[in-house]
Amino acid sequence: MPGLGRYLAAALAARFASEGMGMAVVLLALQRTGSAAHGAFVLTAWLAPHVLAAPLAGTAAARSRRPRLFHVGALAGFTTAVAVLALLLGRAPTPVVLVVAVLGGSCGPMVTGGLSSLVAGLVPAGPARDRAYGWDASTYNGAAVTAPAAVSLVAAFGSAGPAMALLAASGALAAALAATLPYANPDPGPAGGAPRSGLGSGLVALWRIRELRAVTSATTLAFVGIGALTTTSVLLAAALGSPGGGGVLMTAFALGALTGALTLGRITSVPPGRLARWAMAATGVALTAAAFTPSVALTAVAFAAAGVCDGPLLTATLRIRSEFAPERARTQVFTLGAGLKVTAASTGAALVGLAAGAPPRMLVLAIAALQLAAALLHTVLAARGPVRNAVVAGAPAATGPSAGSATTAAGPRTPGAP
Repeated sequence: MPGLGRYLAAALAARFASEGMGMAVVLLALQRTGSAAHGAFVLTAWLAPHVLAAPLAGTAAARSRRPRLFHVGALAGFTTAVAVLALLLGRAPTPVVLVVAVLGGSCGPMVTGGLSSLVAGLVPAGPARDRAYGWDASTYNGAAVTAPAAVSLVAAFGSAGPAMALLAASGALAAALAATLPYANPDPGPAGGAPRSGLGSGLVALWRIRELRAVTSATTLAFVGIGALTTTSVLLAAALGSPGGGGVLMTAFALGALTGALTLGRITSVPPGRLARWAMAATGVALTAAAFTPSVALTAVAFAAAGVCDGPLLTATLRIRSEFAPERARTQVFTLGAGLKVTAASTGAALVGLAAGAPPRMLVLAIAALQLAAALLHTVLAARGPVRNAVVAGAPAATGPSAGSATTAAGPRTPGAP
């Protein structure tokens, strides 16, 4: 498995920079302008392009004749935007800052799904690839734990400017490591003069292939709730008599998710579709318990349990995308799936802002209900029925795992089956 260690280091560095942006932007805006709302606008501009840029980024990556240059360039663009925002936020006219944020956010899909799509080219099909996706998922969770803590620590002892610089340095490290990775030869294009993979091929694959449709729909719904969890944790901690306890709850959830990814997420004997359903259902149950705990300490335990249950979900999702995405739409499937989840999380954050006056326990129960509904949705959509051919912009019909999937190598295992 040449390059996997370097890939994981690059992915962790890139996602560290990405995960730290939310807190760093708000802290820097508050420090320089006195308004956290200004930081929220910049953060919205950073996140908004994800779902729109995802298919464009996926198509460009798939068609690039120099994939190394494309991936490194995307990471460099992401890093440059972080560094420029560190200089301009609160100093330059707001429209200029927002434009920089939109441009940097447009590189975001390559930091998430775009990087994950490289795993299939680094690890041979089979259980080893499934385990590699478990490690890849742990980079998200590890970054979610460490980045906000590092940003807060640097800002506390200095200012938010150096915290942003730390994120830019992490992005630069990711770009440097990505330059050393082995990349597959560029796609020569379909045989027989068939059209190349089109801009909408990833979206078509997500809709037409049952397993991809099921996991994408379910995780998008689940992430509406996950996006609302941060604000809800603050409100819940305050209601329990600990106004500063929201960070403790989210840290417990993040640590639990990291533990879940490194343990449960590495179980390759369970089909990933079933693992995804179990993860969403168990997360919903744990959050339901959290809504009835009488203290922040017990609530933190419930949040940690919810995180452990949520941890394997990303691993299962990555495995399904890898196994069932048509080869020429693979990167689009990864980037678009990641973009939809980011957009769903942003929607959840906005919805909880509108409902902030509701009892916090009711908000937690609503988030738990979304996880349970997502598990049910996956069960319904993944149920076997008449199979329609998935014609994806000239790609062969994909009614089962792609040729390079772990399932093909191991036998007729069908992820997502009930």
